[in-house]
Amino acid sequence: MATISKEKQLTKKKKVQRKRVPKELIYEMRKGSLIYYRNYDKVLKGELPIEAVMGSDGLQAWLVDLIVTFLKSVLNNKKYKILYQEVGYKFAPRSWYNLDIAIWDKEKVKPYLRQDKLIPVTPKIVIEVDTKADLRKFDNPQDYFHRKTQDLLNAGVEKVIWIFTKDKKVWIAEQKKPWLIVDWDYDIPVMKNIKINLEKLIEEEE
Repeated sequence: MATISKEKQLTKKKKVQRKRVPKELIYEMRKGSLIYYRNYDKVLKGELPIEAVMGSDGLQAWLVDLIVTFLKSVLNNKKYKILYQEVGYKFAPRSWYNLDIAIWDKEKVKPYLRQDKLIPVTPKIVIEVDTKADLRKFDNPQDYFHRKTQDLLNAGVEKVIWIFTKDKKVWIAEQKKPWLIVDWDYDIPVMKNIKINLEKLIEEEE
């Protein structure tokens, strides 16, 4: 009985804590389970302004800009639409992810571009640069990256590319193919006849 009572108290405490977290600090949701912004608790304590956890760091923002600029120069803009900067994608009931860069079939996503809500249409390609998610609730930080990647693939995304700035590694996950981990100087296949080499993009910019 004591164990049950303790479990109820913990459940009640978690519910109270969840209510106290403003929606602005919610980063994503997976099957009804909330994922907060990294260091959200420091905002609640008044140690950081909310902008400090929601904003991208310089390197992340720069890489996103480099990649998007390159993709816009090579993609057929009549056929594809590139959206970026934390695009909200609803992939299942009570489930949505923020996407750093995503490529959609233009005709499929076009009806939702003027709507003030999450996009329910599955993109073809997703490119992520690190994450702003708080990973402390996961047993292993890799669990988050794996689950998000698999969820996106299960939803119909053809390819998910993760760029990790700290280790300078790239994780390429594609449907029905082995997942790859490569270095920044690798020619990353994004779509047919389109490859990105991060090291070359950075060198050209500098």
